[in-house]
Amino acid sequence: MEKYQNPILKHISIREELEVPLFTFPLLEETGIVRHCFTTRLGGVSEGIFSTMNLSFSRGDKKEAVEENYKRLAEALSVEYDSFVCSNQTHTTNVIRVGKEDVEGCGVFCGAAQNTREEKYQDVDGMVTNEAGVTLITYYADCVPLYFVDPVHHAIGLSHSGWRGTAARMGKATLEKMKQEFSTEPEDVICAIGPSICQNCYEVSEDVADVFQKEFAGREKEILVNKGEGKYLLDLWKANEIVLTDAGVAPSHLAVTEICTCCHPRLLFSHRASKGKRGNLAAALALK
Repeated sequence: MEKYQNPILKHISIREELEVPLFTFPLLEETGIVRHCFTTRLGGVSEGIFSTMNLSFSRGDKKEAVEENYKRLAEALSVEYDSFVCSNQTHTTNVIRVGKEDVEGCGVFCGAAQNTREEKYQDVDGMVTNEAGVTLITYYADCVPLYFVDPVHHAIGLSHSGWRGTAARMGKATLEKMKQEFSTEPEDVICAIGPSICQNCYEVSEDVADVFQKEFAGREKEILVNKGEGKYLLDLWKANEIVLTDAGVAPSHLAVTEICTCCHPRLLFSHRASKGKRGNLAAALALK
């Protein structure tokens, strides 16, 4: 892979000294209770359009290559290879509680990955847990990863939020699930909005803009730029920030990404930049 341009960052860091370079948020690191990352395209063994750190079994990559990529990710993140619990994303706001009993059925060796057994759940875009030894995994190639850490109740959440999930307030849904399961209070939660497509790169049609104008009435000018002729630029980062702070997350407890998947196609997979010819990145979050 050609050398990528190293972006200048403030609220998110990239650990380039690792064989598998990973993005991390200092704000999450400061809690002292989690391991987390957002992966890049670098450090894996996949080839061609999947080069090199593809973490999806469902896009046509070689199974053996993806398995090796997960082994490398586990080593870089200092978690066990058999600790992964994976989402089944369909752009819902469905959030479930998972634990160690879910690793076998919904981890790297789950039905979706190996086609050997039926998955334990479907249509899940968010997961929460309070168990150590469980590494939550969600997948990306422009959509928004949302990280949640409750240092009071030692609980975590990880959610996938594309435009549909953002408009339906996936961040709020995840916080509500954490409150239901662990008595989490939003004001205690440390959150991060991970690498995803930026506003300058994310042009949407008028029907999508209308959804956000209604859901974010009064603040639509903060997230939408009208380009004319029925085209708009949508800021998913700001929209998710609004969702989280409206739900009770303190602004000082929220880190917002500064890196766009579409602007850095040599570093990150982007559905828009590649016109769909790509692998998947992953967000990972685990309690120590």
